Amino acid sequence: MNTRIDRRFAALKQEGRAALVTFTMAGDPDYDTSVAIAQALPRAGADLIELGMPFTDPMADGPSVQAAGVRALKSGQTMRKTLALVGAVRQADDATPIVLMGYYNPIYVYGVEKFLADAKAAGVDGLIVVDLPPEEDAELCVPALKAGLNFIRLATPTTDDKRLPAVLANTSGFVYYVSVAGITGAAAPDPNRVGEAVARIKRHTKLPVAVGFGVRTAQAAAAIARRADGVVVGSALVDVVRANLDGGKATPRTVKAVTDLAAEIAAGMRGAGRVAAE
Repeated sequence: MNTRIDRRFAALKQEGRAALVTFTMAGDPDYDTSVAIAQALPRAGADLIELGMPFTDPMADGPSVQAAGVRALKSGQTMRKTLALVGAVRQADDATPIVLMGYYNPIYVYGVEKFLADAKAAGVDGLIVVDLPPEEDAELCVPALKAGLNFIRLATPTTDDKRLPAVLANTSGFVYYVSVAGITGAAAPDPNRVGEAVARIKRHTKLPVAVGFGVRTAQAAAAIARRADGVVVGSALVDVVRANLDGGKATPRTVKAVTDLAAEIAAGMRGAGRVAAE
């Protein structure tokens, strides 16, 4: 498989820098605003875009991302509209990788076969489905790989060397290392511990390792970027969306506030040197 994700990480490796992976919730605070944000993030410096698939029971998400999902669902966001959002981004941008992140239930309800076909047609490159362990690969992971989509798996501080091979077995695109045990946005990661964890994961795989959960500032992102292949920023961007709403509705400031933070983080990361993980 040679997907946009594979090509983007290969290009960034040549450039000697880590990827900025941004996460926003599809449909937050409304469909049109979330399209505008997703279209603007690559211009602000995002190398990959993650879009959350809103779900009513997001067990791994912290308060910020949960609230974003609630706003999106209230605004009428559906899986069909999330795929339409991807298509809208693709019309103007055929290069930036797009990953859908969320839970299995909305995909199951939509229909796995139909979802994979529609996601591929819309321009989705990869999936992160946080509640499907490797033991359930036949449900979605293997069919997704057959459809030409990367299936990106989470590794955590509690994923030991015995568990890692199972986690990595059908993983492709990149490995998402959850730097802090617990929910999204909970605490700031320790760059030294992250560096050790990235090196340990890389002893088991040639895939790039992107680090997320708790990265909120340009300084923190730069520190992680020195040791990882990618840095995922989510809750911080979602919080900026919330802070720039008026009565729950988008304002003229909303999109720019999100892209300003993304640009600041991207600039910080580009100024960071790299430390070999091996």
